[in-house]
Amino acid sequence: MDPIDGRAGRRSGSQDLRRTLEYVQDDLRALVSPRPIIADGWGLRPELVAPLMSSTQRMVVTVPTEEFRRYQLRELTRASALPLNVSDPQLAQRNRIARDRLIAEDAVRNAKRLNIPSIEVDGSRDAQTMASLVAEHFREFLP
Repeated sequence: MDPIDGRAGRRSGSQDLRRTLEYVQDDLRALVSPRPIIADGWGLRPELVAPLMSSTQRMVVTVPTEEFRRYQLRELTRASALPLNVSDPQLAQRNRIARDRLIAEDAVRNAKRLNIPSIEVDGSRDAQTMASLVAEHFREFLP
C-alpha cells in the first residue's frame, strides 16, 4: 500500500513522486554553478532526496502550517483554484486540504526520522527572513 495516498495495486502517488524526482535530478545535473543550488517543491520528499545527498545537513525541509495553508487558500486565487471538471467543489477542496495536511505531516515525520532540519512556514516571517534562515542553515556550504 502506498504511504502517501493509501492505494494498492495500481501506480501510486509515491511512484509518481519518484518519477518526478528523476526528472528534477536530470534538470539539476544539467545546471553548472560554483555555488550551491537550491531545489524546492512539494514533490521533493525528504525520504527520496536524502539518499542522493552527501549529508542530510545539506538539506532543509520547509513545511507550511495548516493555518498558513488555509490562509493561502483564502487569499490566493491560484492556491484555491480547482480543475474545471470537479463535480463537487466543496468536497474537492476539503480533500485537497486533508491531502496537503497529510503530506506536510509526512514530510516533517520523515525529516525528523532522517535528522533533516525543518523550518515551519506560518506566515509570521517575511520572505527575506525566511531566506536568511535558509542561508544561515547552509552557511558552512556557501563560499
